[in-house]
Amino acid sequence: MASSRSNAQVRLVDVAAHAGVSMKTVSNVVHGHPHVSAALRARVQQAIDKLGYRPNLTARRLVTGRTGMLALALPEMDQPYYSELARHVAEVAPELGYRVLMEQTMLSADAERAAIGDRENGVVDGILFHPVRMTNAEIASLPRDVPLVLFGENPPAAADHVMIDNVTAAREVIDHFAARGRRRIAFLGTVIDEVSDATAPRLQGYHEGLDGVGIPRSDRPVLMCEGYSVEASDVGLSAALAEGLKIDAVMCREDRFAVGALHALRRAGLRVPEDVAVVGWDDTQPARWSQPQLSSVSPDKRELARVAVRLVHERIGGYQGEGRHLIVPHRLVVRESS
Repeated sequence: MASSRSNAQVRLVDVAAHAGVSMKTVSNVVHGHPHVSAALRARVQQAIDKLGYRPNLTARRLVTGRTGMLALALPEMDQPYYSELARHVAEVAPELGYRVLMEQTMLSADAERAAIGDRENGVVDGILFHPVRMTNAEIASLPRDVPLVLFGENPPAAADHVMIDNVTAAREVIDHFAARGRRRIAFLGTVIDEVSDATAPRLQGYHEGLDGVGIPRSDRPVLMCEGYSVEASDVGLSAALAEGLKIDAVMCREDRFAVGALHALRRAGLRVPEDVAVVGWDDTQPARWSQPQLSSVSPDKRELARVAVRLVHERIGGYQGEGRHLIVPHRLVVRESS
């Protein structure tokens, strides 16, 4: 039976009585202390949920110096990769006692600076951040009182960072194509006024993979797009095909580009995968529901989230070591398109 108290009136002692544990145990769960068994943590959390207990963040900060909140700053929440990553962060953060405030930086350098600057001080204990516009040198040089962990490529040496091995993943895509007899393999694509660091390592892996299977540099079409969208990739590949480009496979820098490639190839009368095989990147929902279903490089997004939250938790707990750069697993998910 639910408590008759309002949420604001529910106290720590009420949660402890309901769960049949000590107030210290409830406090340990609320503050994310790791030395609580999973079963006990679940029992306390069930009592918290049933009674509607909400910790007073101001009082908590006065006592512990912490709020139990993390900021997650990502470029575009409507981009499937970022929305899926955000979901995983929101799922794993409570395991260490955190809630998550999400912020969209919209490819703006000013918004990125605000996300890791003074604005969040006193509100969050740590920040998880995927930079796009800010340079590594700028990130490394900014004073920070709040622990910071980065997603993305090419991190500054001073910051903790988690990523997949993009170069190796791209080589694996080329090996996948070559094993199926594909020899005219395009990269889709680079972007005019490129702002993302993701393209460079994937393009590097593309060239290294083609070196490995003996494809000369003259037979490596790298296609340009005018933006990061399905439409831009459709236009970019369509223009190249209209100019006479002959390919039998295309490696795409992300799933949005791969969906655009499917449209361009269908319009040109080319069958996928019979005439042209297609592989995307990030293994997002569009890859799983496109027609045909897209093969895609699949980062372990839950592990990315789990490792990032663990790193920032360790910094919050007092870790003062050098920046750590951790690689999490990926795999190539082969579906109908290749």
